[in-house]
Amino acid sequence: MMRESVMKKVLFILFACVSGSLMAQKGSVSGTVIDSLTQKPVEYATIAILNLSNKPINGTICDESGKFLVDKVDKGSYMLVVSFVGYTTQKISIGIKDKNEINMGTITLAPSVKMLHEVVVQGQRTLVEEKPDRTIYNAEQDATTKGGDATDVLKRVPMLTVDVDGNVSLRGSANVKVLINNKPSTISANSVADALKQIPADMIKTVEVITSPSAKYDAEGSGGIINIVLKKNTLEGTFLNTDVTAGSRGSNMGVNTAYRKGKMGFSLGAFFRPTYNVVGDFSNEQVTRSNQTTYNTQSAHNRNDGAQGTYTLVWDYDINKNNSLSTSLRYGTRNQNSYQDQLFTTTQYPDSLKTSLQNIRSTNVGENVDASLSYTKKFAKKDRELNFLGIFSHNNQTNGYVINTLQQTDQTLLQRNKNENPGYTQENILQLDYQEPLHENHLLEFGGKTTMRNVQSDYTYYIASDPFGSYLVDNSRASTGFNYNQSISAAYASYTLSVNEYTLKAGSRYEYTNIQAHFKGQPNITIPSYGVLVPSVNLSRKLKNGNLLKVSYNKRIQRPNLRDLNPNLQASNPKSATQGNPNLKPEYTHLAEIAYKTNLKEATINLSAFMRYNTNDIQPARIIRNDTIISIAQNIGTEANYGISIFVNVPVSEKFTINGGTDTFYRVLKNNSNDLNLNSTKQGLTPNFRLFGTYNFSNNWSFQFFGSYQGRSYNLQGYRTSPINHSVSVKKSIWGKNGSISLGLDNFAAPAYQVRSQLSSAVLDQTTKNTLHNFIVKASFSYKFGRVTQAKKKELVEDDSREN
Repeated sequence: MMRESVMKKVLFILFACVSGSLMAQKGSVSGTVIDSLTQKPVEYATIAILNLSNKPINGTICDESGKFLVDKVDKGSYMLVVSFVGYTTQKISIGIKDKNEINMGTITLAPSVKMLHEVVVQGQRTLVEEKPDRTIYNAEQDATTKGGDATDVLKRVPMLTVDVDGNVSLRGSANVKVLINNKPSTISANSVADALKQIPADMIKTVEVITSPSAKYDAEGSGGIINIVLKKNTLEGTFLNTDVTAGSRGSNMGVNTAYRKGKMGFSLGAFFRPTYNVVGDFSNEQVTRSNQTTYNTQSAHNRNDGAQGTYTLVWDYDINKNNSLSTSLRYGTRNQNSYQDQLFTTTQYPDSLKTSLQNIRSTNVGENVDASLSYTKKFAKKDRELNFLGIFSHNNQTNGYVINTLQQTDQTLLQRNKNENPGYTQENILQLDYQEPLHENHLLEFGGKTTMRNVQSDYTYYIASDPFGSYLVDNSRASTGFNYNQSISAAYASYTLSVNEYTLKAGSRYEYTNIQAHFKGQPNITIPSYGVLVPSVNLSRKLKNGNLLKVSYNKRIQRPNLRDLNPNLQASNPKSATQGNPNLKPEYTHLAEIAYKTNLKEATINLSAFMRYNTNDIQPARIIRNDTIISIAQNIGTEANYGISIFVNVPVSEKFTINGGTDTFYRVLKNNSNDLNLNSTKQGLTPNFRLFGTYNFSNNWSFQFFGSYQGRSYNLQGYRTSPINHSVSVKKSIWGKNGSISLGLDNFAAPAYQVRSQLSSAVLDQTTKNTLHNFIVKASFSYKFGRVTQAKKKELVEDDSREN
């Protein structure tokens, strides 16, 4: 009955909003809704005006600044009702006179909070939220990722896909900019997969997918921006949280502690995750056609192990109510090993047959440091703000491999080869942003940024003097070093205009890039400097019934990363190798999107359609050297993607919620190369589906399930399949909800799955199969304790009413 009554009220509000234009304007009610704890706007809070019979006669929703305006209200006495999911509803009596404009000022909503053993427990948000400029995935509501890392979280985020190697794509584009708490890191610049493995899933609060970034964001990332927001303590007092997970293929242990008193707060975190028992099988069949046609077949057993650790320290200080400082330090370590055991290779030449047996070990060892300092100054004038950010980021990384060639009869050691590729990436960033409200509904933003990036990569090939002797430099292969210096100077301006239900945000960003590069002992490589102007336009309209419509366009750039540039030949598999290209040019992207959010009864539906067009597209192209396939990054030509995204959230009952959707796109790749061996065109449809559900039982038990399917992903010369992922988790809250125990199963219905890659061109045909054994059982325990209270409003005792 209660649900039916609520639906009647909602329908009445929708009717009143639509028919309001037929009534003579009498009065209006306006105001701003904020969170009582964080003092931040409560975006899209519901505003309803009820008459004395408790029937709704008008209503609206707040904008992204928490502001609302309800007009065309007849004179009389009413009840103003302000509500939002996870907050306590506010009810305020108001009176409207003829042409009376009532400004309610600031209305605070208190989160739905229960004090259990002096620890605050807040109401849950929906799993996915749609904002005018981004889609937000509330990862802290997902228990199925417990005990995993950021890779497991991103698999569940709408519009994102993650392949078996941990590489992330946004609507089919792997060229994404990954931020951590809105800050870049050199480890994500080198390898997104490595960066994600260092972030525990339990530390992630939300994942923001920004498909149409404003001019304030870097122009880099042709696919868009992924911002991973980590959990942060905003409560006064001392707080400690521990998480321990033991699993059949990996475990982890995390500790987070925080202390806040008055103006100052500290937080310290440590996370360690070993992985083990990751096994599979590999097979490869390839035909190469150069001077002669050669047939190769390979088979091996694969296994992986390693460990990652992350340690964080954050300090923030409110100097006074208008000035604040924040610093953070993050240190990460990683040690990954990949093995191909008993790699048996058969090579059929026109007049001979050759076989070999090898054991191969590939390594990825490194450490990274990210340090930042930010300063924020607010002024007496509302929304006027100045921000400074300084970042130092350094990532050391050593890749390499060892190949042991064995006697096939008794497996005695015949020969040893290895490659060592130490290097580092360092970034120094200075950024200044300023925003000025020109009028109540007009906001001007502008700023500048400089990024200085240095990449160093040394590589050496070795061969053992005899099977058990010391390694000597292999003079038959070039060993050298590569240095790459890049400086980017940027300036931007952005203007936001809000008129009634419309919000327009338009801006432009100019970035100038200067590059100096050289091989060790060689003169500089001639790489011309270049500038790019990147416009962006976002227009959204809030409809009277709470629906949201938005359209956007922006231009993006993708500069080649270290992996694309690194000239080291990574040939851990002697028949299939990869190599970077120092002469790569940047990739340019044009992206247009239209999106619509609506409510159908109690279901929320998000729909979007997009078009993305790339020039100078960076893609791997395969060439032949002898009988080996070499994958080299090249600017292949053009790439066009046309797609749709659908996400639906349905609260079936108060205890059961289910959501899911699809991201489906059609890709067209064209290589305009004059080389007939490389010139080709490829196109195909890639459907992706995901489904997620939560059921809350009584007595603090809950159950969650997740499943996803990824279709073929197409590249210029072929395609690659992806596995079907699924998981279930049951959780029990204990000790007054201060602790929890959970049990999870991953891929239990299909404990082994096969990933197939197929390539074809005028000079080669290749079919590779990787069978992965990824059935996982894991158990987790979490406990939080401490003495905390609700944080007070950020109003300090100093008299700072003047600008200072």
